[in-house]
Amino acid sequence: MKHSLRQHLLQTSTDTELKRWFDPLHLVYEEESKRVVVGFPHAFFAKWFENEVQDRFEAQLNMFLGNGYVVSYRDNGTPDRSRNDARNEVVKRIDFPFGQEFTFDTFLINKKNYFPIASAREVAKQSASLFNPFIICGPGGSGKTHLIRSVANEISKKHEHSSLFLGSMDELHSMYTIRFRGDPFRARNHLLDYDFLFIDDFQKIREYPHFQQEVVNLFNHFYDNKKQMVIGSREKLANCDFLDDSLQSRLGWGLIVTLKEPDLEIRVGYIQRQCRLKRLSLNKEQTLTLAQHFSDFRYLQGVLLKLFAFKELVKKELTQRDFEHILANTEEKASDDLTPKKIMGVVCEHFNVNIKELTGTKRHQNIAQARQVAMFLCRQMLNTSYPALGRAFGGKDHSTVLYSVKKIEQMQDDDFELKQLLKTLKNKCRQT
Repeated sequence: MKHSLRQHLLQTSTDTELKRWFDPLHLVYEEESKRVVVGFPHAFFAKWFENEVQDRFEAQLNMFLGNGYVVSYRDNGTPDRSRNDARNEVVKRIDFPFGQEFTFDTFLINKKNYFPIASAREVAKQSASLFNPFIICGPGGSGKTHLIRSVANEISKKHEHSSLFLGSMDELHSMYTIRFRGDPFRARNHLLDYDFLFIDDFQKIREYPHFQQEVVNLFNHFYDNKKQMVIGSREKLANCDFLDDSLQSRLGWGLIVTLKEPDLEIRVGYIQRQCRLKRLSLNKEQTLTLAQHFSDFRYLQGVLLKLFAFKELVKKELTQRDFEHILANTEEKASDDLTPKKIMGVVCEHFNVNIKELTGTKRHQNIAQARQVAMFLCRQMLNTSYPALGRAFGGKDHSTVLYSVKKIEQMQDDDFELKQLLKTLKNKCRQT
């Protein structure tokens, strides 16, 4: 079994790497009990393995064996199951019910995001719910969902995955309104049976103002009973002026971390990892070109898939001309669900104003500039008519919108900083 597993691991690790961390392991495969017993040469190796390799090993072991297996770790040498020496044994499931691709090992980090990742790992260990709730904020594409599901997968290795509720705010609300047909008591009792509560896209509670009190009820139960809550939000909670005071104060009881949007270093690392997995050969210049051209991971995934498909189906070797042709026909475009409201949200966050000010009548310089920039982006990215934009911005006359759009168009020609700002805001809008 160890030899076959090693051959499987060679698909994602080099022979040199396996000599360092896999070959020293002692493995016993128990087919009947669906268990793999792993023995380490000594305790120091066991600690290093846990911190550096364990996530990757368990994910690959799951791919090799399938679901339903457990792995037992021992730091006392050869794992002889006939001996009564399991004092230092740690038993974990190796299923990934919330997606095999969502692990801490596959989350690319740099110094900017070290603290959020370290905090998430600590939450996953379940140290008496020290950080409750654990709240992850960050723009679209920063990896919030990946991190949330990584925590859920790690917790499910020691707890039944059926004890975790994981869903978006939209899914949570629809559970009340559709699944339980508007009966809040039945829906609440159903949720209170869970031991863990994971809510993604929490900022969408803005669309359900009357639902906030019910979220407070859920919060009180999970907090009082030391049940872990993990929440993801695209908006910083301090900027969520639509939150009820009682809900906002409760959210502040926990640990709030903020993920930075993926920078060039992270995007380069992502491309390199995907190339290794797909056995796609790109040189340094091509890798850098992709990382600079596509700021959104979704588009990076798409173009890498195109390059891989071309190599597999058309040619074995990808020439520079092929690369440039595929790149020229793959452009980042506004997502189908991009709306004026989402663009306004991005602009408001940058200029530190709220939606009411943006759509209101105040003419303070900062507010006026934010309003003009938002109108320009809506016009350029959505091609919305001037009258429709006027209505979206609080009933403004179409001539006001036209003036704002033309002004930003003219200013960016002579203002390099403004031009760069517009480019940055466009990328953020595409990632929302």
